[in-house]
Amino acid sequence: MTRFDLSDDGVVVIVGSGAGGGTLANELAQKGIRSVVLEAGKRFDLGDIENDEWAMFSKTSWLDKRYSTGGWHGAVNHPNLPAWIVKGYGGSTIHWAGVALRLREHEFRTRSHYGAIPGANNEDWPVTLAEMIPWYEKAERKMGVTGRTTGMPHLPWNNGFRVLAEGCRRTGRTDYNSGPMAINSVERDDRPACQQIGFCMQGCAIGAKWSTMYTELPRAEATGNCEVRTEAMALRIEHDRAGRVTGVVYADAEGVQHRQKARAVAVAGNSIESPRLLLNSASAMFPDGLANSSGQVGRNYLTHTTAGCYAVLPEKVHMYRGTSVAGVVGDEVNHDAGRGFAGGYYLEFLSLGLPFMAAFLEPGNTGWGRSVAGAMEQYDRMSGVWICGEDMAQEKNGITLHPEEKDQHGLPVPLVAKTPHNNDHAMTAHAFEATAEIYEAVGATDVYELPAYPASHNMGTNRMHADPAKGVVNAFGQAHDVANLFVSDGSQFTSSGACNPTLTIVALAIRQAEHIAREMAAGSI
Repeated sequence: MTRFDLSDDGVVVIVGSGAGGGTLANELAQKGIRSVVLEAGKRFDLGDIENDEWAMFSKTSWLDKRYSTGGWHGAVNHPNLPAWIVKGYGGSTIHWAGVALRLREHEFRTRSHYGAIPGANNEDWPVTLAEMIPWYEKAERKMGVTGRTTGMPHLPWNNGFRVLAEGCRRTGRTDYNSGPMAINSVERDDRPACQQIGFCMQGCAIGAKWSTMYTELPRAEATGNCEVRTEAMALRIEHDRAGRVTGVVYADAEGVQHRQKARAVAVAGNSIESPRLLLNSASAMFPDGLANSSGQVGRNYLTHTTAGCYAVLPEKVHMYRGTSVAGVVGDEVNHDAGRGFAGGYYLEFLSLGLPFMAAFLEPGNTGWGRSVAGAMEQYDRMSGVWICGEDMAQEKNGITLHPEEKDQHGLPVPLVAKTPHNNDHAMTAHAFEATAEIYEAVGATDVYELPAYPASHNMGTNRMHADPAKGVVNAFGQAHDVANLFVSDGSQFTSSGACNPTLTIVALAIRQAEHIAREMAAGSI
């Protein structure tokens, strides 16, 4: 494997190896640009994947100390697990379900379309859907997205989604299908077709689902232009007297600190660790944190407006057989102010396994009690959805540093604060009603409303904006304050939209790599 010297100041240092960092590393490597990827977790491969929910949760999840604060469900149900993301080679592309949806035009223009919303901090992206379409298409071809530019057929419908789809048909809905998904429906790109194993979010044991773990990262390393250092926790980013970043200090598996010099730095550690790193990189020149002249680093934390809704049907469904997210209903994703809220939502069929269903049905009682037992007795007749709706940006929602408590590296642990906006409550109520209507149309006998799970879709906190006073980075994820510093993950999102963020993260990373290559060629970086 390629090894770059710590004193090599010609490399791009990328913090994180998930959808943003892993994609950026490969795109740069294929262009002949050298990079060092610092991944805080261990190196995983397909041999590490187990079809066991709790085993994989324990093996891959980011379980370092964090605190949930604010008025959201996390502070009550998951006080020490605000986010359900992966710490390891491939990042959360191991854990994701494969849903690959594009943001829609109104979701790029929330300020223009929704107007000023009391209590919200909505702004327009500095990039439009029209500008993003070519990059979405590149991302879809790279990832292998069904029903899109690849020409791959959609995945087969499982029983759970068939029930949901029939309810949609009976209630006049028309926008439902088993995709688009970044899961091979046929053999493609040296990866097999989906075998409907049903443990997508625990990691795809055969590699049919796209993940940087076995696509972008190995390909980047194979060029000789990329070195991935695992168990390398980034602690702070350093800069020179001119304010340009010069390297990253990180701790290895033994806690020994090293300094990797850099020509440029790209931060892709997710919406909690990325702003935390910038805040921990405060200096005399940047007293409020690196790239934070706007005061927006760590603010506007977005997670989507979410909940679960599961129905008990008259006959057995066995929803766990097949793709975890076997279909998506998009009839409610439009913006219609007449519904009493801004933005829209998807209903995504989600087969929670028996252990997770027991844990999330009533989080406070850890899977015990008469009500939970009664529901679990009907598990084989269940079908249900994960509600995924647009979240409102709020400055008070965000990542700050604990004033006293430190982690194993001596850095302040992150406080993850979130309080739902009234828009969230109105949207969730509408989604529960719509889901009940769909399932009751096919004979549901009981409908269970589940609270939100630990956040898997983490966005915002280093958002894009054309105005340096209102955002951290520009349209290419380049810091307004520091020309050779980039943000390459979902933390750059200006708004959440209603769709799963991974496709957009990948599209932005491909686009960013082109920009970095141009800037390097011009000598600007």
